[in-house]
Amino acid sequence: VQLQASGGGLVQAGGSLRLSCANSGRTFSSYRRGWFRQAPGKERAFVAAMTWSIGTTSYAESVKGRFTISRDNAKNTVYLQMNSLKPEDTAVYYCAAQGSYRRSYYSADDYDYWGQGTQVTVSS
Repeated sequence: VQLQASGGGLVQAGGSLRLSCANSGRTFSSYRRGWFRQAPGKERAFVAAMTWSIGTTSYAESVKGRFTISRDNAKNTVYLQMNSLKPEDTAVYYCAAQGSYRRSYYSADDYDYWGQGTQVTVSS
């Protein structure tokens, strides 16, 4: 399993970016896919998650109403549409996957597979 995140970049406050996370390794069926972010000097923090089969979504309070997680089943790819970006959204964004059912999904420890991260920088 090789998750590859892409789509990061530099954007002005109020702008938008769409991150993608594709699985380029062996085909696998994940229970849940998620996005986390890590700002300099801070721990990796939950951003959003989606159950793969049903599509149930969850978001961190700080991104609700601005970020949207979605998926393309045929491409085994998950997306994170980020609108109304703020300087505090600046971080390295990581995608992750759970290989089997877990009730918890807020912690990085809840995920089995990780992408390499993509930098998002929001200027004021």
